[in-house]
Amino acid sequence: MQPLLALKGIDKSFPGVKALSGAALNVYPGRVMALVGENGAGKSTMMKVLTGIYEKDAGTQNFLGKEVTFNGPKSSQEAGIGIIHQELNLIPQLTIAENIFLGREFVNRLGCIDWKKMYAEADKLLARLNISYSSHRLVGDLSIGDQQMVEIAKVLSFESKVIIMDEPTDALTDTETESLFKVIRELKAEGRGIVYISHRLKEIFEICDDVTIFRDGQFIAERPVSELQEDSLIEMMVGRKLEEQYPRLNQPRGELRLQVKGLYGPGVENVSFDLYRGEILGVSGLMGAGRTELMKILYGALPRKQGFVTLDGREVVTHSPQDGLANGIVYISEDRKRDGLVLGMSVKENMSLTALRYFSRANGSLKHAEEQEAVSDFMRLFNVKTPSMDQPIGLLSGGNQQKVAIARGLMTRPKVLILDEPTRGVDVGAKKEIYQLINQFKQEGLSIILVSSEMPEVLGMSDRILVMHDGHLSGEFPIEQATQEVLMAAAVGKQYGVKQE
Repeated sequence: MQPLLALKGIDKSFPGVKALSGAALNVYPGRVMALVGENGAGKSTMMKVLTGIYEKDAGTQNFLGKEVTFNGPKSSQEAGIGIIHQELNLIPQLTIAENIFLGREFVNRLGCIDWKKMYAEADKLLARLNISYSSHRLVGDLSIGDQQMVEIAKVLSFESKVIIMDEPTDALTDTETESLFKVIRELKAEGRGIVYISHRLKEIFEICDDVTIFRDGQFIAERPVSELQEDSLIEMMVGRKLEEQYPRLNQPRGELRLQVKGLYGPGVENVSFDLYRGEILGVSGLMGAGRTELMKILYGALPRKQGFVTLDGREVVTHSPQDGLANGIVYISEDRKRDGLVLGMSVKENMSLTALRYFSRANGSLKHAEEQEAVSDFMRLFNVKTPSMDQPIGLLSGGNQQKVAIARGLMTRPKVLILDEPTRGVDVGAKKEIYQLINQFKQEGLSIILVSSEMPEVLGMSDRILVMHDGHLSGEFPIEQATQEVLMAAAVGKQYGVKQE
């Protein structure tokens, strides 16, 4: 079959890093091509070369049978290549329709914007994605998952011949994911070619026809999905066998560390639980169940209306994240770009930002040598891949950014570490590294709360699991009693062994 799009022998270098070396990618009409590889394998760089954000150093790019070079996203978009970015590119103060048609609004004969037509067309796109709300809504009022659906609607509006989807389901619920898959099947039937970038291997086997594997900036293989199994795909991605995906560390828990009683706050009602030293407490539940809200109340990022929290037998009150840090509670956000990192700052500045008091002199100046030494130690411990600690963090891969976000929390020497979706958008190799670090902290007596939408992750790493539904705790299970079926039943509201205060 003749490809719609063919990239061959693509090279791209940055100072200190060769991001792509002889990389290749084919996209076929009416087929979904998965593009997989560890964080830093070159997937995002390849997409930026393709869409003209980066200029390639070598190689050829053919689209619809002709060699092409795009001088930016606008020219690739106009030629018929659409991209749904992993990072949202929306304006919160504008409506859904205004975001979808920004810069190409419908105009009437008088040259004025035809608002009626624009909102009608936007509503049609939302209906295609099985979204019931109006395109008059402000994007800033939507959840991350809903904003991702708006990004998808925006790309659908271009009627592109090739559509690139970069982690499109990262923030979507199961229902939203199924709506997206339905649209993908429709696009395939129309003869469009799709590039599907995802770390969720289950989705690749469900929706993709072919897979291209990158490793360390190089093309490794192109295969029909039907010829592969998950283990063989992982082995090609990482260049080694991952013997055990979830390396749980079994050890006796220590004494009681955190006690939460009758906690109320935004999206949370009457929640009580205990957390022990050297324990990983998993928190599961569907999107919107109140998991993140509960964590933010504990940390001080959301107000506590009622209830008590004690840490090592002493009551703690957190009115702000600064209070949380001062009391030894650290929260690593599910949205590292918005809440976890300052993208314009360096790796070093991001890592030490919340721990500057440990490197400050009485006169307010910084002990730069000590700061550098601490950052260097954490970079080694976490195996952060970057040319230097002065590299802007926005240039690092998602997995390396996540490692820096976790390291920053640990630099404050916490007693309780809250990890909210710690491996979202992270490849299988980097996931394993993060799990091993979590085990190391557990062994050192740190108390860890692991919030995750991935049931295998919660089941694979936790010692005990709480399940939330509609702001309440609907289940509490020792790991020996926890199964996916039991967790899902509790997630939809069936009560299991919950302590009632």
